[in-house]
Amino acid sequence: MWYAEGDILTPEGFVKGYLGFTQERVMELKDGTPPEKPIVKGLILPAFVNAHTHLGDSFIKTKNLDLPRNITELVAPPNGLKHRFLREATEDEILSGIRTSLHQMIDTGTSYFCDFREGGISGVLQLRKAMKAHHVHSVILSRPVAMKYEKEEVDRLLQNSDGIGLSSISDWESSEIEKIARHARQKKKLFALHASELQRENIDQILDLKPNLLIHMIAATEDDLIRVKQEHIPIVLCPRSYLFFRLKTNYELMKKHHLPLLLGTDNAMINTPSIIEEVRTLLTTTHHFSLEELLIMITYSPRKALNLDDGIQALNPLEHFVVLERDSFNLLYNSMGK
Repeated sequence: MWYAEGDILTPEGFVKGYLGFTQERVMELKDGTPPEKPIVKGLILPAFVNAHTHLGDSFIKTKNLDLPRNITELVAPPNGLKHRFLREATEDEILSGIRTSLHQMIDTGTSYFCDFREGGISGVLQLRKAMKAHHVHSVILSRPVAMKYEKEEVDRLLQNSDGIGLSSISDWESSEIEKIARHARQKKKLFALHASELQRENIDQILDLKPNLLIHMIAATEDDLIRVKQEHIPIVLCPRSYLFFRLKTNYELMKKHHLPLLLGTDNAMINTPSIIEEVRTLLTTTHHFSLEELLIMITYSPRKALNLDDGIQALNPLEHFVVLERDSFNLLYNSMGK
């Protein structure tokens, strides 16, 4: 058995101790010092959860384009640049891009990711095809091909994915998005959507959809955030994306009201899917969150929000962990890549 020693991240923060582990599983989680010399020392965490990705557009990054920093022009459906590229791309192009992103996530310690999957059922099946032989787990949130509700299509999407993940209410006819949200709830699947990213959107309309997860909310008012907190809805933040698009944020209000926060890397055509880079970004550009808080946003909080495992403390034989250097947060050990 091998040992890792240092500060172990728990849902309440760091505690000093050690892990004993084999190639297959974590065997011990204890206080004190290990009985043998550890092979690594540092910050010991459950492997990461990337709570918001768009991996389908990974291939666009290889084109080395000077991408527009206007959200509507770049990513808004159905005619944003991203969606035009997706319609014109071959399946091999899309699969190759996704596989590159999967490798990057595994190499940087991510064990789960939640993907908003464009392209209807074909998009879902493409992601599943790309994931074969990759030891990373997915939460796939699908969406219809067109901006409308068709029962048969949504039935098939929900049979093949973990739920529905839509763009914002501003893109949809309210009656269509209401039908989709209701259908997902009836099937006991997740329903999530982008909300109040570029500009504030109607919080009543958003909450009437009863979402399990909201992405962004950085243009929301304080009253909006209080309403979301009262409904216990987690919010996913994507800090590098906001910097790319030069968007204003309301982190201080989110911290003030103790919103349940997760982190995601957003579009792979813009950012590498390394979730620790989102932590670094918030540490260097804001003063609102502690290191412990940020690391919990990429470990325990998303596991709870997405109904995943309980992390290191569960001693799950399938669970992975990472060890980070204390000052640089560089990866010292990654059981995902052993």
